[in-house]
Amino acid sequence: MSEFPTLDNFYFYGKTVLVRPDFNVPIDPNSKKIIDDSRIREHAETIRELCDKGARVVIIAHQGRPGDPDYVESLKEHAEALSAVLGRPVKYVHDLSGDEAKNSIRDLKPGEALVLKNVRSFPDEAKDKTPEEHSKSKLVQELAPLIDVFVLDGFSVAHRGHCSVVGFAPVKPVCAGRVMERELKALSKVFERPEKPMMCVLGGAKAEKTVTIVEYMLKNNIADSILTGGLVSQLFLAAKGVNLGGVNVEVLKRKKLYELTPQAEELVEQYGDRIKLPVDLALDVDGKRVEVKVSELPSEKPISDIGVETADTYVRLLRSAKSILISGPLGVYEKDAFIEGSRRVFEAAALSRAYKVAGGGDTAAVLKKLNLYDKFDYVSLAGGAFIEYITGAKLPGVEILKRKGY
Repeated sequence: MSEFPTLDNFYFYGKTVLVRPDFNVPIDPNSKKIIDDSRIREHAETIRELCDKGARVVIIAHQGRPGDPDYVESLKEHAEALSAVLGRPVKYVHDLSGDEAKNSIRDLKPGEALVLKNVRSFPDEAKDKTPEEHSKSKLVQELAPLIDVFVLDGFSVAHRGHCSVVGFAPVKPVCAGRVMERELKALSKVFERPEKPMMCVLGGAKAEKTVTIVEYMLKNNIADSILTGGLVSQLFLAAKGVNLGGVNVEVLKRKKLYELTPQAEELVEQYGDRIKLPVDLALDVDGKRVEVKVSELPSEKPISDIGVETADTYVRLLRSAKSILISGPLGVYEKDAFIEGSRRVFEAAALSRAYKVAGGGDTAAVLKKLNLYDKFDYVSLAGGAFIEYITGAKLPGVEILKRKGY
């Protein structure tokens, strides 16, 4: 049996099922039209299965935050995009928990699907409360009597203790949809019970959680080595006393990473060579790639990638790995001159026989650019939830599944 209930644990014919996916997709700020429906396509798998099993499917989701450019109250276009993917009509009602929504839910026939309006139009949706507190909200109190099962399918919203994520769990049976199930199983395989040796490649420009990730993975002996690049490596180099140069230090300060130097220094002292740092780096000299040894720093030119010697070392380490977790590119991948480190290392991971998972930051974009996306066992589209998970944090959406576990 699974550690948490899935669609396999329920009989759905004639049941009314409330599904919480992540339909938060890129929106054109001017036309308010959907630019990329990848997430809708992904969650269509769960919705199609439920419809095929004769469930009455009600979908509750969000798009942006009120006041933000990508916020739209109506999810009618999302319903139309889902309909196109499923190849069957998907209804939409511009209501959330009022009479129009409730009557539309009651009118559903087995195999039909209905999308409600943006759940973030509900004022208390984004308040951080316990599941029990949220279960007393108007949203849950109005909709719960009409549904039989709550299906949480959005791992990418599981790090939020929002009403639509956790509020139905205290009052209704809950299970993971296929997207959530696949994500949790993939992360568990590489993160909770990894086959050794396990290598973690950690890079990217958004490295606020870096110290927490490194400490958790090494303290709990999850990763055998952490291979660093991007701003992550620069933070740890600075922690070892390397003078990066004013322009590079300013970037760390602007990203609020420099203040983490003392904690990073403690980790280097405690774990030593298990934290792999670059021995050479690529500078951006008027748009051209110029490689230098770390010993040749400081430089007033931006550090934009790891060097060839560092990439060679990382490639050798990955060839021996049996589990690989990648989070974040190793350089400024948007510029062709500085994608080389990511290309070399990510290709080595893709070609290895290890079980390999990637996610967080711009990792998926890099893999697509390098045509390596399909070479990984799993690529997480979750941003914040993925990062929170690999820090060892308890995610509210995951916790409600575990306490209902089988």
